[in-house]
Amino acid sequence: MNVAAHAQSAYGSTTRILKTPRDIEYDVLARITGRLQKHLPQDAKRLTPELVAVLDENRRLWTTFATDLADKDNGFPQDLRAQMFYLAEFTLQHTHKVLAGKASADVLVEINTSVMRGLRGQGQAA
Repeated sequence: MNVAAHAQSAYGSTTRILKTPRDIEYDVLARITGRLQKHLPQDAKRLTPELVAVLDENRRLWTTFATDLADKDNGFPQDLRAQMFYLAEFTLQHTHKVLAGKASADVLVEINTSVMRGLRGQGQAA
């Protein structure tokens, strides 16, 4: 084995790929959305501890998004910021309805999936 091959063997697997903020947002949304889908009950208004936990995690994520969107230094175009802020408000209000047993969490999966498509450049985010 030559020196370059040995170095690649020793260090190649530990090299980390840097992720963009967009990649990180996508990954977090994908993880939460997958958990939401996994814990959606057959009875749309039945709450399980797992569903409550992932709803809280999704709520915290959207609260973080809203806080970032409201920041005057946010670089998004104003119209996109407004659309995303509206989605954040809707998501927070709808989560409250789900937790109160008045709505299904399905729409939260749809919103997250739509935003994920937007992050990957596969269509509108909203």
